[in-house]
Amino acid sequence: MTDTILDIRGLEKTYKGGVKALDGVDLTIKRGEIFALLGPNGAGKTTLIGSVCGMVRPTGGRIEVFGKDLAKHWKQVRRDIGLVPQELSFDMFDKVIRQVRFSRGMFGCEPDDARIEEVLRSLSLWDKRDAQIRALSGGMKRRVMIAKALAHDPQLLFLDEPTAGVDVELRRDMWRQIDALREKGTTIILTTHYIEEAEEMADRVGVISKGRILLVDEKDAIMAKLGRTEAHFTFDAPLPAIPASLGEYPLHLEQGGTCLVYRGGDGTGKGKREVAEIAQVMAREGIVFTGMETRESTLEDIFVDLLHEPEVTA
Repeated sequence: MTDTILDIRGLEKTYKGGVKALDGVDLTIKRGEIFALLGPNGAGKTTLIGSVCGMVRPTGGRIEVFGKDLAKHWKQVRRDIGLVPQELSFDMFDKVIRQVRFSRGMFGCEPDDARIEEVLRSLSLWDKRDAQIRALSGGMKRRVMIAKALAHDPQLLFLDEPTAGVDVELRRDMWRQIDALREKGTTIILTTHYIEEAEEMADRVGVISKGRILLVDEKDAIMAKLGRTEAHFTFDAPLPAIPASLGEYPLHLEQGGTCLVYRGGDGTGKGKREVAEIAQVMAREGIVFTGMETRESTLEDIFVDLLHEPEVTA
């Protein structure tokens, strides 16, 4: 069995009026992984998901799912894809269990009340099975959407902003549930605005902007390649200029010369070493600093930097 569950090559989507939502997207998803797709509003995340799930017709490129050409084997492939969209979509007056059963039947699956119970229990919805959906909280409604997507046991599950609008505690609870799905063998692709969500859950991260994939890699590899160290040295009296002995380091003065700022490194520890060297040089030369603060860049920092550096490519 191949390790690739989804293979996208040269995917294009241009809407009427000339708006290009996807611009030559290449993306490969491995079986059993959690992949987080990050990008601002309008970046093309939902269009990409819609193309794989059959809600958007691409204008170019190829999509293979489970080793089959999506254009040629749509009905067979769609049976094993689940989708939790951003927008809540169900009959608000219907009962939870009826909606989940209906979703299973929509994919041609035989009735299986034991499986429906298992899904509802896994999402803490069993006690709410006979409740009307309109009576549920926003977080519980989002769980119903996930239950509907899981009812037909998909191999590939798309989560489009799965925790949007839910509180932090419920968000973390849902992270645990999503991780449990992966442990059972489900491959998960999620879009999110929460960088911490990608840091917490994803094996790999992709960044999309203006319909183009800027970067795809494992989290640790991204941090190693693009991570940076930032250090602030503060002084009671302003420095008139950066000492010549520190000229080789990426330094600049701020706050009228009372703060010496270092931004550098490469995610491999180089930044920390250089900060230590800078401190040692100043100590040798009798330059007294009254404070020092250091921080390592986060995935959010890297994400923001990428969006301002469009020349970076995957």
